[in-house]
Amino acid sequence: MKAYVFPGQGAQFTGMGKNLFDTSELARKLFGQADEQLGFEISKIMFEGTADELKQTKVTQPAVFLHSVILAKTLENFKPDMVAGHSLGEISALVANGTLDFESGLNLVYKRAMAMQKACEIKPSTMAAILGLDDEIVEKVCAEIEGIVVPANYNCPGQLVISGEVPAVELACEKLKEAGARRALILPVGGAFHSPLMKPAEDELAEAIHQTEFKNPICPVYQNVTTTAVTNPEEIKKNLIAQLTAPVKWTQSVQNMVKDGASEFIEVGPGNTLQGLIRKIDGNAVTSSATS
Repeated sequence: MKAYVFPGQGAQFTGMGKNLFDTSELARKLFGQADEQLGFEISKIMFEGTADELKQTKVTQPAVFLHSVILAKTLENFKPDMVAGHSLGEISALVANGTLDFESGLNLVYKRAMAMQKACEIKPSTMAAILGLDDEIVEKVCAEIEGIVVPANYNCPGQLVISGEVPAVELACEKLKEAGARRALILPVGGAFHSPLMKPAEDELAEAIHQTEFKNPICPVYQNVTTTAVTNPEEIKKNLIAQLTAPVKWTQSVQNMVKDGASEFIEVGPGNTLQGLIRKIDGNAVTSSATS
């Protein structure tokens, strides 16, 4: 069974999507549609922009989404048996499996990005990567610290990202190093994604999601919040809203996909981060990149 997986924020690079634009009429049409819908030339920034321009809030998430979704739409014989996306990538996965149409997916991604930016500005917050510790130890240390600091991304065994208020995250990093972490590294991000500090963004996104039509998908999506196969549109909506303040359980999602018969994982979008994580989660996993 083929599992198609979609990356999240951080996978962007200058020139992303240019090859698709140059070789596919459908890609050119969709990039044009995106420029018009967003009200600025995101395609130009993707193809020619600097790293700093690609890091702008209004650009990053839509850019990764567009690269992933347009690549999926131009693939020959695209017949997924299951899909999943890491954080933002979950919306790309929902367009790929037919739950959302292209326009609705782009609209939700843009609203998500802007809502998250607003939430980041309310209180100084950050994230940190913790390497070389069992998840249970990280969870225990976070729970003992005063202030908000929570596990945010279960990326693979021995790699967990924590998220929260700056002082709480810094203190957690110190305690986790004392507990034996190989590294505890503050990440260059704008805020505490996948933590309770994203509640204002969750409320804003919920409104947009409730106004959007979610159709019956062609195959299950393994969502970050539940880690299991979901096909019910109302359940998909509920989990997508919860995702902003809940952890991304990528390790558990991949394990469940393997258990349910995934024999090959194909990463659709910029970079190959997810393939590396999947191989660390399951040493026997067959992984590849989708190419146009």
